[in-house]
Amino acid sequence: MDFLERLFGISPDGGNGSFELLLFLIPLGGMLLLKVWRSRRHRA
Repeated sequence: MDFLERLFGISPDGGNGSFELLLFLIPLGGMLLLKVWRSRRHRA
């Protein structure tokens, strides 16, 4: 994300890295929810 901040001159999180962490955690959480949903579906 640093290259976007340098290219556009803006930093959505103020430069502390929380936006990058959010971009990492959202897909990870989605994969976890999908795994839980599929495991519950097979049990029923």
